[in-house]
Amino acid sequence: MEGTILIIGLIILSFIISIPCGYIRQNYSKYSFMWFLLIHLPIPLIVLLRIKAGISWHFIPLTLAGSVAGQIIGGAVSRRRKQNGKAS
Repeated sequence: MEGTILIIGLIILSFIISIPCGYIRQNYSKYSFMWFLLIHLPIPLIVLLRIKAGISWHFIPLTLAGSVAGQIIGGAVSRRRKQNGKAS
């Protein structure tokens, strides 16, 4: 049970860490250096947290999915704020 909570916590943390990067990424042109950097920036932190928590590498797809979801949500929030800012 404790391991399950730890895994779920890491997935949620990878999601939360990636939201700001996805938000900022929307300000850069696609495939630019900063665009790639902001996509990959949270990954070393997530890997470090996974290793420190003693979670097996088998759970990498779950943490990666959390990170991708955070990037998508952050980008969507950024686009929505820009859209609402122009409409006002």
